[in-house]
Amino acid sequence: MTRPLDMRHERRTGPERVRRPVYVDHLPPCNQACPAGENIQAWLALAQSGDDEGAWRILTQDNPMPAVHGRVCYHPCEDACNRKDLDASVSIHAVERYLGDCALERGWRFEPPKEVTGKRVLIVGGGPSGLSAAYHLARRGHAVTITEAGPIPGGMMHFGIPAYRLPRDVLDREIQRILDLGVDLKLNHKVTDLEAERQAGRFDAVFIAVGAHLSKRVEIPARDAAPMLDAVSFLKSVESGERPRLGRRVAVYGGGNTAMDAARVVKRLGHEPLIVYRRDREHMPAHDFEAQEALDEGVEIHWLRAIKSLDETAMTVEIMELDDRGRPRPTGETETILADDLILALGQDTDTSFLRSVPGLSFDRDGTVRVDERMMTGAPGVFAGGDMVPSERSVTIAVGHGKQAARCIDTWLRGGLYQPKARNPGVSFADLKVPYYVEADPRAQPHVTVDEATSGFDEVVGGLTGPEAHYESRRCLSCGNCYECDGCHGACPENAIQKLGRGKGYRVDLERCTGCGVCHDQCPCHAIEMIPEPNH
Repeated sequence: MTRPLDMRHERRTGPERVRRPVYVDHLPPCNQACPAGENIQAWLALAQSGDDEGAWRILTQDNPMPAVHGRVCYHPCEDACNRKDLDASVSIHAVERYLGDCALERGWRFEPPKEVTGKRVLIVGGGPSGLSAAYHLARRGHAVTITEAGPIPGGMMHFGIPAYRLPRDVLDREIQRILDLGVDLKLNHKVTDLEAERQAGRFDAVFIAVGAHLSKRVEIPARDAAPMLDAVSFLKSVESGERPRLGRRVAVYGGGNTAMDAARVVKRLGHEPLIVYRRDREHMPAHDFEAQEALDEGVEIHWLRAIKSLDETAMTVEIMELDDRGRPRPTGETETILADDLILALGQDTDTSFLRSVPGLSFDRDGTVRVDERMMTGAPGVFAGGDMVPSERSVTIAVGHGKQAARCIDTWLRGGLYQPKARNPGVSFADLKVPYYVEADPRAQPHVTVDEATSGFDEVVGGLTGPEAHYESRRCLSCGNCYECDGCHGACPENAIQKLGRGKGYRVDLERCTGCGVCHDQCPCHAIEMIPEPNH
């Protein structure tokens, strides 16, 4: 017999429409995860069509150094990418590097500011956060001066990231392009009295962006041992052309990215590196691929080991174990590891001594400066970011801080308080119509051989070609934003979806729409929502 009609199901169509489709712009997960706040999906869309310069200009609205970031960013955008649940994440950093390299090769420049405000801003520190703030402030028409204590700009990008990861000509050219906007750079100029510096230069606002250059120390009993080096000083000396006198086997104590870099530099200097770390690989602060690259180059890593004492050719280490919270605890067992020298890579602190006399500033226990939601300190007109404030530390986070601070400084100089825009809702993999897509493996970047990599400081990872970068950008699923596939236009049974022309999207003819939801149900990227009919 025929089943009785179930009146409890959702009514989609009928004599009266109860819901209607609307086109929406969601926040894609890559954009949401980017510490620099890049509109990744937008520049990937332009790269898909081969408009490399257009893509670069969209990208550099948020980040002025794409060739640098395409090499050194740890790309959290790719960890968030919905495509990873289909086959593999879009290689966003590789496309970003390609666009950055294109700009350097073809001489693309930033557009000059459209106005001159007459306001003067002092930036203390020429690292990634200071350079980012200078770029965004200069493009808003402000006169910017950077004071840098070192002989060259770049901060830890120059002295902390080895050249095999970041070629110096790439870094220098991207910095110079920022300076060409009219930014005044004062090298070998260490600020010791911020208030005096501000008054002498008649600056209307200050952004403090001093990096973390002070290495943390640990007391290790040493008997007739060679002096211990710190990783930051070691990397700086090698970058400056010095060759520290080291023995055959060199130990690096620590488990962060700096420890991995220090060990790989030791290898390139012709010594045998080993890393000692008190936790296991799963709990190390370094990114796993950094550890893997170090292992691939022949670096020994001794996990769950803590150094207890040193002598001239060996060290005594205690074997550790992890408790339920992943914290190391001693077992009482020891062993001996042969090593002639020790490099400490236990983290860095910032030098805030020159700020202690500034009225209104307050500091956390670790010495970082406290700021409000607009990145202003307790002193009016004094802002801080990057390694100076409580946060994770990376080049990309520092660049994001510089951009955010520039927005807040610009608004403050104009007599207002910056109000961030409300974020659109995000889109998960479950929201997408995956059957509309096919699996497409990513394009891999070329790597040199281990022997080639460890023979010098030449770059170890290559870039994508133009066709490879365009292919990779086409793997983007355009999560939550319409890319005009015409699926809704073709699926609508009432011809209620009208095309407005390339780049203009679609319009719903509500005189024809019955609210059936077919357009929503077929949309591959979830760019259509069904909302209740108003006043229904």
